[in-house]
Amino acid sequence: MSTPEHVEGRTFDVPPPQPPGVPRASVELSLAPHAAPHDEDAAEQEAGEIGPTGRVLRFTADPEPVARHGPAKILAICNQKGGVGKTTSTINLGASLAEYGRKVLLVDFDPQGALSVGLGIHPHQLDQTIYNVIMERAVGVQDVIMETGVEDMHLLPSNIDLSAAEIQLVSEVGREHTLVRTLRPVIDDYDYVLVDCQPSLGLLTVNALAAADGVLIPLECEFFSLRGVALLIDTIEKVRERLNPKLEITGIVATMYDPRTLHSREVMARVVEAFGDIVFDTVINRTVRFPETTVAGEPITKWAPRSAGAKAYRALAREVIAR
Repeated sequence: MSTPEHVEGRTFDVPPPQPPGVPRASVELSLAPHAAPHDEDAAEQEAGEIGPTGRVLRFTADPEPVARHGPAKILAICNQKGGVGKTTSTINLGASLAEYGRKVLLVDFDPQGALSVGLGIHPHQLDQTIYNVIMERAVGVQDVIMETGVEDMHLLPSNIDLSAAEIQLVSEVGREHTLVRTLRPVIDDYDYVLVDCQPSLGLLTVNALAAADGVLIPLECEFFSLRGVALLIDTIEKVRERLNPKLEITGIVATMYDPRTLHSREVMARVVEAFGDIVFDTVINRTVRFPETTVAGEPITKWAPRSAGAKAYRALAREVIAR
C-alpha cells in the first residue's frame, strides 16, 4: 500500500418517478424552514425542532464500535448531473465513517480523477490505478490501494486512463460485473466501500450500480438537478431488475442548500414531497469551506473539524450507519 503525495418561485411540471414502496405525494409546494444540522457536539435539540426538510429532526446517536471489520457494504455515490457534490460527499462521508471506527475504501470510478485530486493526489503521476486492476490480470487491487491522510480510510485511485476501459470493456463477457470482480479480494477488509461515479449513465456507472448494495444520491437544491433524478432512478430500477436484485436506494442527500433563497426551499420541499423518508434529515449547506478543502487535499472533517460542513457530514454518517 502506497502513500499519496499531497499538495499545498417556480412550478415543477415533471415530478420524478417514485422508488418502489414510496407513495406519490401531492404536488403542492411548501416552504421548509431552515435549521442547522445536528452533530455529536451539539446533540441537545429542542423537542419538535423542524429541519430544512420540513420534518421534525430525528436525533441519531453515535454508532456503537464494530467488533470486527467487514464484509463491506458498497454504496454507489451517483448522479448523472455534474457539480452536485458527489465527490465532496464521497470524501467527507468516508472520513466521517472512519471517525466512527469504520474502515472505508473510496473508489475513484471517474476518469476525471476528482476524488483522487480531492485527497491531494496527482492522478497523472500515478503508475497504476483502478484501470490497471481492471484491464491487467497481473495487477491486484491490493497493489493499487493507497493510504490517505485519514486513518482507516483508503483510496483506489483513478485517472484519465479509465476512460479507455469503458471502450475496451464493451466486447467483454460479463462487462457489467467488472467492478464486482475487482473489489472481491478486499471486500472483507472494509466496512464501507464508497464508489464515486462519473457524471453519466454509461458502462462505468452501470458497473458501480451492479456492484452496489445501495445508492446514495447527492441532489443539488436546484430545479434541473431535481428533473435529472427521474432518469437516474429509471436506470437504478433497470439495473435492479436485470443485474443486481439487491440494489436499493439508501437515500437522497440535499446538497448546496441555501436557506436564504426561495428556490432552494421550494426544491427541498418538492424532493421531500416526492421521495419521503428516503431523503436524509441531514442537509449539506452551501459554504466556501468545501472549495478550500479541495485545494488543501483534505476532507472538511480534518481541514475544519468544527465547521458546520464537518458537523453535517458526521450527521450524515450517523444516518447512513443507522440505515
